Amino acid sequence: MTRARTPDWVLETGARAMEASHRLLLAATGGRLGQRFGRNQTVELHVAGRKTGRRISTLLTSPVYAPERMVLVASKGGSSDHPDWYKNLVVNPVVEITAERTTQTYRARTASADEKAQLWPSIVTSFPGYDGYQRNTDRPIPVVICELTRD
Repeated sequence: MTRARTPDWVLETGARAMEASHRLLLAATGGRLGQRFGRNQTVELHVAGRKTGRRISTLLTSPVYAPERMVLVASKGGSSDHPDWYKNLVVNPVVEITAERTTQTYRARTASADEKAQLWPSIVTSFPGYDGYQRNTDRPIPVVICELTRD
């Protein structure tokens, strides 16, 4: 029996609602609550738009986190298309990330297949939902490695 795939519009609406409620929690508590999501560190990614060049910010979580190197997962809840933030950083890989109330500059890159295979067990340990997201889509979900730049 074939499992029905969740429609993209449902996944996208859920992702937007989750980000909005997370931002509200951070704002309402002055950042005291919401800095972590389970085992994941909350981060705000700032990237130049690939079409407009303007700064776009997205609240995400990092399942593998250290201030000098963090991992992001471009899951979009298992949607059939990559999230816009991922499409933007592919074109503009120098990004800023705010974590633990500090903003720093990073160079972002898509993990190789070998790197993803090595990271994936830690990613799903941190948030098991990623396995379900991957099963929901035919696209390989990109894993993004962000490394602190030393200017």
